Amino acid sequence: MFSLLADKLQDVFKDLRGHGKITESNITDAMRAVRMALLEADVEFNVAKGFIARVKDKAMGEDVLRGVAPGQQIVKIFHDELTALLGGDNEPLNLDKPGRILMVGLNGAGKTTSSGKLAAWLKKQGKAPLLIACDLHRPAAIEQLATLGRQIDVPVFTPAPDEKDVKRVAAQAIEWAKTQNGNVEIYDTAGRQEIDEALLREIKELREFLQPQEVLLVADSATGQQAVSVATHFHEALNITGLVLTKLDGDARGGAALSMREVTKRPIKFAGVGEKLDQFEPFYPERLAGRILGMGDIVGLVEKAAAAIDEDEARRMEEKMRTASFDLNDFLAQFKMLRKLGPLENILGMLPGMGNLKDFSVDEKQMKRVEAIVLSMTLAERTNPDILNARRRQRIARGSGVSVTEVNDLLQRFGQMRKMMKKMGKMKQMLSRPGAAARFGIKN
Repeated sequence: MFSLLADKLQDVFKDLRGHGKITESNITDAMRAVRMALLEADVEFNVAKGFIARVKDKAMGEDVLRGVAPGQQIVKIFHDELTALLGGDNEPLNLDKPGRILMVGLNGAGKTTSSGKLAAWLKKQGKAPLLIACDLHRPAAIEQLATLGRQIDVPVFTPAPDEKDVKRVAAQAIEWAKTQNGNVEIYDTAGRQEIDEALLREIKELREFLQPQEVLLVADSATGQQAVSVATHFHEALNITGLVLTKLDGDARGGAALSMREVTKRPIKFAGVGEKLDQFEPFYPERLAGRILGMGDIVGLVEKAAAAIDEDEARRMEEKMRTASFDLNDFLAQFKMLRKLGPLENILGMLPGMGNLKDFSVDEKQMKRVEAIVLSMTLAERTNPDILNARRRQRIARGSGVSVTEVNDLLQRFGQMRKMMKKMGKMKQMLSRPGAAARFGIKN
């Protein structure tokens, strides 16, 4: 996510921090490099130009040039301006009654999937969402929405197969919604490969009929320079209330996020950060600005952990680690818990200073192999790895589709981890004895 931009910006600021004194020449050189980084990240030219002008104007101030840590001050200015460019504060959905959300955008942007993800997210917030299929041009989209509804256990309204009138479908859906126990209606609309007047006219009529509280433009973050044209046309026709950016996890540039927010002056409300239905989250400009600049997003990481990790399980695991009774069943449970947090590259990006590790990647295939090795063991073998002789290891290797060497490597690493836990447990026991702290020179 924004890795290309993040790498280049962090290099620029690392250089600025290295100067004890900042001059106008230093700032001019830095802003030139930043402008090139923005353009390479597919930020629209006028958006990049305006952003640089605002940052440079503040960075040239006397307080910065004569400050104690001018490099740090410029990074702070950049962070604040980047946050403002991304939208300032997170803006929640308007869910006042009747609670209607109209999802619009081009084909391929991810409208139908995002509709399902939004419904799943709302359900987690205690709402009762309803999904309504209004894409009469693509039967596959109707079936896709119905499938998503079944997966997340959300009611879905589907029109008759031969229906061609989208306003009639909406009217039927409103009556259907009255028979359900829902309180938020999500309307998935038709798209096209390109913007055309027929598409906009149809959605405009639907908007006027439904009077939705939210009109969300779903846009592919990899759209690049086309993003400005897409956002401008939809906003002029429909007066959108917010943006949903999809595929943020797969786009290294991300300039669409900066450009679309700037030209519409509408907030980015949600971001799709993966293919799974739960990889969809509210958009927090300040947090993303921090990640782009290598400051991390500790709040976001804590929220992810709180949502994914069971407190009782975590306490039980801590006790097993402390008493050195940790076995391969526990290792597998920890492994699955960690994977619930999402791709490890994304998790590392939330830690300060870890977002731009050069050439770092987590081999997902390797992680799956580790899991397959442990799952190929019997319950007795996972509980007591010491019984794993050569014959058992060969059977596990065959069962998991790996080599015996890989099985041995995993068991060796696990053994080292268990030894370390045992030492830590002994040290904790020693320190807990009366007078132990004084003997080790530790003051209370």
